[in-house]
Amino acid sequence: MQKVKVAIIGCGLAWERLHYPAYQELQDKYEIVACCDVDKNKAVKATQMVSLGQDKAYTDYREMINRETLDAVDIMVPIEDNFPVAEDIAQVGVNIICEKPLATNLEDALEFTEFAEMYKIKVMIAENFRYNEENNIIRDIIKQGKIGDVIYFISNYITDFPKDMLGNTFAAKEWRQHPDFPGGRLLDGAIHNLAGIRHIFGAIDNLQAFGQPQQEDYMPYRSAHVNMEFKSGVVGQFSYFPSGQEAQRPLLGTRIFGTEGMIYLEERKSGIVNVFYNNGSSEQISFKPERGFYNELLNFYKDFTLQESISVAPEVEFGDLKTVLAILKSIEEKKVVKVDEATKVQQPSITLL
Repeated sequence: MQKVKVAIIGCGLAWERLHYPAYQELQDKYEIVACCDVDKNKAVKATQMVSLGQDKAYTDYREMINRETLDAVDIMVPIEDNFPVAEDIAQVGVNIICEKPLATNLEDALEFTEFAEMYKIKVMIAENFRYNEENNIIRDIIKQGKIGDVIYFISNYITDFPKDMLGNTFAAKEWRQHPDFPGGRLLDGAIHNLAGIRHIFGAIDNLQAFGQPQQEDYMPYRSAHVNMEFKSGVVGQFSYFPSGQEAQRPLLGTRIFGTEGMIYLEERKSGIVNVFYNNGSSEQISFKPERGFYNELLNFYKDFTLQESISVAPEVEFGDLKTVLAILKSIEEKKVVKVDEATKVQQPSITLL
């Protein structure tokens, strides 16, 4: 079986806890041949994890891509570095897997969407919520008309970022606590939820957002509340509270109301999508939580071997970034903001195993 020779750029927590386990499951499809991090110790540790010698540990990704024979790189760096690192890689003609978001502004993001055509390479944005099983199950339920026409939804996301900053977590990173990009936790965390919502309901026509300002660096608002109108006619509301705790269960979660029933997902780790029908019946659909990392790498491999197309190309992720920036603009300017001007980008269905 043909294996994709991949190099890792950024050997921190995203590598250790998210991507590495997926690569372990896909050892018959991927061969990691080199690892790079500005911290040499992290690069060395990563090479040890995949049974490589220390000569395959780099601190300069430019040196690595010039010395190694690569099919692709997997970029897992701080958000503000995603675009410049990807641009360097694209210019030498190496295929790219890159963590979200693809950039911190629309100008760079738009340029990112041109890399595949410009440099004749494959580019995938690793937005795991678009590959998570629960979002694809919900999308299929709606597409099949099982709850009739969707009228509206509510989606609530609460985390305790200040508490998480004190542990061995993603929140403990300095660049997340004092971000050099707009929106802080909105662009770094809530963008996942927004990507999942867009994956289910499609392009957004307009949105109106509200937020209460705060002084803490990690996010300019204590919470964000977004009303959305989709081009399909669906309306809904997303709320994000990054410094709170939801003490009562079941959690508010995501609830989707249709003319023939409703869908309820308590949280992405719950393992159950609940569907309730107006005739009094119900069904519970099981899923394996957090399979997005495995599914995205499997999707890239299948595209590389000409079995299917990349599902989350840069132009798909462009809409997710645009949504976050529209939320920030709406809060600041206190007005309704247009999001998607057209619906040219249609995301292919994702095959789940």
